[in-house]
Amino acid sequence: MDKHKRFQQQDHSALLSDLIAPRVREIAPSGIRAFFDLSAGNNEIISLGVGEPDFTTPEHIRAACIRALERGETSYTPNAGLPELREEIARYQQESFGLSYQPMEEVLVTVGSSEALDLALRAFTAPGDEVIIPSPSYIAYSPIAYLNGGTLVEVEATEEQGFKLTAEALLRAITPRSKLLMVNFPNNPTGAVMSYEDWLPIAEIVKAHNLIVLSDEIYAELTYDSRHVSIASLPGMKERTIVISGFSKAFAMTGWRVGYACGNRELLSAMLKIHQYTAMCAPVLGQIAAIESLRHGLPDKNTMKECFRQRRSLFVEGLRSIGLHCHEPQGAFYAFPSIKHTGMTSEEFALRLLQEAGVAAVPGHVFGMGGEGHLRCSYAASTAKLTEALERMEGFMKVKM
Repeated sequence: MDKHKRFQQQDHSALLSDLIAPRVREIAPSGIRAFFDLSAGNNEIISLGVGEPDFTTPEHIRAACIRALERGETSYTPNAGLPELREEIARYQQESFGLSYQPMEEVLVTVGSSEALDLALRAFTAPGDEVIIPSPSYIAYSPIAYLNGGTLVEVEATEEQGFKLTAEALLRAITPRSKLLMVNFPNNPTGAVMSYEDWLPIAEIVKAHNLIVLSDEIYAELTYDSRHVSIASLPGMKERTIVISGFSKAFAMTGWRVGYACGNRELLSAMLKIHQYTAMCAPVLGQIAAIESLRHGLPDKNTMKECFRQRRSLFVEGLRSIGLHCHEPQGAFYAFPSIKHTGMTSEEFALRLLQEAGVAAVPGHVFGMGGEGHLRCSYAASTAKLTEALERMEGFMKVKM
């Protein structure tokens, strides 16, 4: 290429880059996707990186959508979602978690749970408002909050405390500008859960400081050794909590893109106002699939959950046997072993594990300040793949240690 033309292209690219909003320029690409992309297309690599069930959406759910297509059900739905789906969600929340919502006023169907999080942060965050996020946490929370004008305040949830949010840590983070508390239990990446007793002092602080809680409960169904407890179930918390969930994880429906938010009608009304001007409505076929999953798919959900439970035991015990200390995950489908004793950073360890052993996992630092020194490994993979991954990791550890 002519040197002058190359210079012109570079200059033109720089000019276009200047047109991008500063907040967008400043956020980093997804650290999870970065490692996933490194392993994409290489069949020799075992990926424990992306948080997606390895199960296919159950056949009867797919069949229900095929029938809907044959009937020509391809139109928009009401902005808030199909009434029958909202009714099923309200019934499910009541029967599964003891949360009571009016389906036509307190349930909003969204394009995945990610849209629900974005809508909530857009609706409730003004420039300068502080958004408190326990760390480690799902990597999307910080960028979404930042893009919507929030000032991020990380609260470290330490391994010594079981990766739980404590009242002491929360109190230290609160200032007069605190507005939102974003929580995710069962937690991605640690698998930590919160009990009713754990939530009690948190709820009192939230009420005392007039905070709104965004509770991402996408892994609620994947709680293994106890029943999931939502902070919204505590006295005085339902009115100030937006419960966000969906069908991706427990129902193996990642590609259908259906999530939902439940909460105070005034708060949901603000979210709906944004939703109707942006996404308009969730995909109709995804909503039909969600209805089928709630009406007839609970046995499938329970079967998949039992598989995850068995894989958890195999994988966590395997990590410990090869010299990687690992907190016992009580929910979700992630193990978060410590690699501190290796002397490597989490990024260095993950990159070398990928290059030298052919195992893709996510370095803990991408999940916030509390994640460094750890590695996120998804055990949403077959037993055979998990066993092979452990063997490769053991060989890697022997060479490096």
